[in-house]
Amino acid sequence: MRDASYEFLKRLLSTPGPSGNEGAAAGVWREEARGFAEVRGDRMGNSFATLNAGGSPRVMLSGHIDEIGVIVTHIDEKGLVRFSGIGGWDPQVLVGQRVRLQTRSGEVVGVIGKKAIHLMEPEERKKVSDIKGLWMDIGAKDADEAKEMVRVGDAGVVDQDLLELPNDRIASRALDNRMGAFVVLEALRLLSEEEGIDAEVVAVASVQEEIGLYGARGAAFGLDPDAAIAVDVTHATVTPGVSKNENGDHALGSGPAIKRATNLSPIVSEGLLAAAEEAGISYTLEADSRSTGTDADAIQFTRAGIATGLVSAPSRYMHSPNEIVELGDLEDCARLISAYIKGLDPDTEFVR
Repeated sequence: MRDASYEFLKRLLSTPGPSGNEGAAAGVWREEARGFAEVRGDRMGNSFATLNAGGSPRVMLSGHIDEIGVIVTHIDEKGLVRFSGIGGWDPQVLVGQRVRLQTRSGEVVGVIGKKAIHLMEPEERKKVSDIKGLWMDIGAKDADEAKEMVRVGDAGVVDQDLLELPNDRIASRALDNRMGAFVVLEALRLLSEEEGIDAEVVAVASVQEEIGLYGARGAAFGLDPDAAIAVDVTHATVTPGVSKNENGDHALGSGPAIKRATNLSPIVSEGLLAAAEEAGISYTLEADSRSTGTDADAIQFTRAGIATGLVSAPSRYMHSPNEIVELGDLEDCARLISAYIKGLDPDTEFVR
């Protein structure tokens, strides 16, 4: 991966952006996009970067920029902060984590606490943690001091920075799906260096995916594209206890996973496959018998329907503070999307 792209990815991943509070991360994305595209936002907080406005067909590239997080629900008399999860957490991975809360006075840090094992009864030790049994300790002496620091409704993220690993791999929070927002903009950058692109291409850093696919739905309605490609992570199945029979064979380093699903456009899916073959990009196939659980689901039934495809990068430990991806897979996702769009022209038909 080129140095400038990697630095952009690191800035994205280090910036907090839980669902509904994506503004800081969106600002990083928009700043990068202004170097080669027309940039704007909308009332939901979605970010748009447009290349070749007025071209045909119009293609939307969507990667959601929000991440799972925490939100303050109550401050007790001891000054301990009770919270709920934003998005789908396994509470076991939250115990003992550091957090960064975004408040009106700036960032407040704390730790997620739980009764020490020494103080537990034998039966308690056997029970898994539940978020309602955890709390955030921000160092406050009492409720009054805590309420000067944070308010109910303040949101935050686990404090976990990017870690570089061998074999071109990284671990970080927010790879689901800050990675997708990175890939769609990287694909747009690659296209900006090409001549003779017929399509109008709009990269979207969509919001609120983790709580209901809301941002992509609004963005797609406003854009009314002819076709769309969503980018997200999929489970790397070369990990203990994961069944390839049920989840397919997707390893780190195996390239983009191209989804074939009953709610996706076979025209787009087959076009992506053909583009991968022609460009010599390694890929795997992934199937779903119903919906995909990604922004693609919201996009494909917007307005009268949008021809939608899905490209994913394999990831380990999804929805944890240390998700792992391989950088080459991200590069190849961007290369694949760019190669597909270069093959489109005004006569490309998406009706079936």
